[in-house]
Amino acid sequence: MRALLPFALILGVSAAALSTAPALAAPESYATIHMKTDTAFLSPEERKVVNLLIQAADQMTAIYDKQAVAQGGADGPGHGFYPPGLTKDAFEAYLAAHPDQKAALMDAYTVVRRDGDKLVAVPYSVAYKPELTKAAALLDEAAKVTTNASLKRFLTLRAQSFRSNDYFQSEMAWMDLEGTPIEVAIGPYETYTDEMIGQKAAFEAFVTLKNPTESQALDKYKGYLRDMEANLPVADTYKNFKRGGASPIAVAEQIRGGGDNLHGPQTVAFNLPNDERVREAKGAKKVILSNVLAAKYEGILSPIASRVLVADQAALVSQKYMTLETLFHELSHSLGPGSIVVGGRATTVSAELKDIGGTAEEAKADVMGAWNILFMMQKNEIPAAERSQLFATYTAGIFRAARWGDEEAHGRGAALQYGYLKAKGAFVYDPAAKRYRIDDARMAAGIRDLVADIVKLQGDGDYAGMVAFFDRYAHLDDDARGVIATLKDIPVDISPVYPDKV
Repeated sequence: MRALLPFALILGVSAAALSTAPALAAPESYATIHMKTDTAFLSPEERKVVNLLIQAADQMTAIYDKQAVAQGGADGPGHGFYPPGLTKDAFEAYLAAHPDQKAALMDAYTVVRRDGDKLVAVPYSVAYKPELTKAAALLDEAAKVTTNASLKRFLTLRAQSFRSNDYFQSEMAWMDLEGTPIEVAIGPYETYTDEMIGQKAAFEAFVTLKNPTESQALDKYKGYLRDMEANLPVADTYKNFKRGGASPIAVAEQIRGGGDNLHGPQTVAFNLPNDERVREAKGAKKVILSNVLAAKYEGILSPIASRVLVADQAALVSQKYMTLETLFHELSHSLGPGSIVVGGRATTVSAELKDIGGTAEEAKADVMGAWNILFMMQKNEIPAAERSQLFATYTAGIFRAARWGDEEAHGRGAALQYGYLKAKGAFVYDPAAKRYRIDDARMAAGIRDLVADIVKLQGDGDYAGMVAFFDRYAHLDDDARGVIATLKDIPVDISPVYPDKV
């Protein structure tokens, strides 16, 4: 899962939701930022490895360009994952009529193609063989160069995954990376681009360098994951104590992105892998991209705050809490339902919630992140006196994401949080100031209730209920639209430019 500014990329909107949501034009301005990263500490060996990884990341971009392509030259939710003209209803009807093919056709690592009247599943290793062959060769070369055993193992196994289409062992190996400043995630991960079913993983890459001091400062929070699970405001039947607890945390500077990572709003953090088998065995790794986050805070979130919140609360917005919200957003992806049982069937939240699943999960992580920061304040790990800073930064972040509009996919999760929390009285619009004022007590209660409502719907695997929940709350009113209209001169996001080599 990925976080943007400071919250997540929200995709996977249902057709019903789109048909009922009023339009709001999305901003188009991106600020070009030439990203500079300190690489002077790299050894010659590490520098060579990084440059090979940069080339491999570019192959992820080449694959993603094929995956994201519109169907038949026109807009289509299936993009390059499904045959042109195949509708969601037709696909689901085919799956119902051919249950023996369902596992292959729904596999995250296959594309669906037509063969006469039949649908066939083509493994990624076949569909994208030219690009994956090049990427695998680059990873093999990097594995030969590095003397770090854990990095060598991951790169070797990931190269094998590109050829075999089996990613489990390489995902497990990625969780064990240690003793190197190089933190690289490369392969098929997020399913947001699949707007039809929300199952197909898009290729992307993050080539980053870790900051050990900052990473250590945040690492203490992973020890609270089990306590955070127990603290969720739901019945124990909705809690998940089975996931692994390793969950390493890294603060890193990105030096190259690839594929889905380069598409649209830029990621400020990621929480991987998404394979529930790996997450239950080892947990998940959280990586905060500090240079991307800082650029977004300075150029976007900070100036937005003064237009959205009354002056005394706007002054409370801080980069510290943007960073903490980003971290706890990612930690929250490791909490709540994952593998579930519905009607006696063993399944997953993702499989049951389909196209709305990714949107709901990211909205959950946003609000649960704030809930868990409040919990850390109760534990005296974060100053409770700074609660108002948390709420101010969180609210400003909602409006940043809501600029995309409640019809456009990126803004729908933010619109849900806006509509729900406003209904709870968490903030009110001041007509005289033309800005919002937060009620801290009602905000805390609203955050608790929203966490509970989303987690229950996930745990029940209630697709219809989740769609109805979004349809009820995920709307921007005239007050929100008026405030957002004042933000036109502020960039909607950054367009980072990274060097071709280090």
